[in-house]
Amino acid sequence: MTPRSVFITGASSGLGRGLALHYARAGASVHAVARRKPELQALAAEAPAGRVAPVPLDVTDTERLVEAIHAAEAASGGALDLVIANAGVGMPSSARKMDWRSVRTTFEVNATAACVTVAAALPAMVARDAGQVVAVSSLAAFRGMPGNAAYCASKAALHVFMESVRVDLRGTGVRATTVYPGFVKTEMTAKNKFPMPFLMELEDAVRATARGIERGKATVAYPLPMAALVRSLAAVPRSVYEPLAARGRMF
Repeated sequence: MTPRSVFITGASSGLGRGLALHYARAGASVHAVARRKPELQALAAEAPAGRVAPVPLDVTDTERLVEAIHAAEAASGGALDLVIANAGVGMPSSARKMDWRSVRTTFEVNATAACVTVAAALPAMVARDAGQVVAVSSLAAFRGMPGNAAYCASKAALHVFMESVRVDLRGTGVRATTVYPGFVKTEMTAKNKFPMPFLMELEDAVRATARGIERGKATVAYPLPMAALVRSLAAVPRSVYEPLAARGRMF
């Protein structure tokens, strides 16, 4: 069933933009959040008329983020049908060249802002006993990858947060879904200088995500070969994994 009201962060590009268009074209009212106002306006122009409401803000501005969620709830009759915490950043964070500022930013966007988005939307959904919260984590959440300590850890924090949310919501009408993308062709991955196994087209990632959300799945992971590989790595003993990862021999 297509949700009537959707709130998506990180909607100016990549997966967030693709999902915003997907739901707008399906007839939903989409509140699209991102920092870049011109990109949001372009998104609204590409979507069916009146279906996308641009919400320009920085998700690390917690008060404005929560206010935007409550405003979207009010515009949707008191509660949103679907909230997707998608905003994310990826910055190198090798321990040999660690920059505390980029580490802080990574956690503020990938973990804190995402968890706040979910937390702010849940009370109205729980009161109505309906709705769905979705958080976009990453396959990087399952292991500490070389050069990406902050990214992996921030996505792991979101992974555990959503697991606890699902535990608490059992027996209610509110669903919680965690999405674990691998490498997808987006602005963020275009900057990567390293090999990206099983690189996925954005359109395929949007379809896989939307299908998993519609089915109310607890977790959605793709592409399947990469998901299987990463889950296998998660079971490898630390004494074996760490020397291999340090030599760049994981894939």
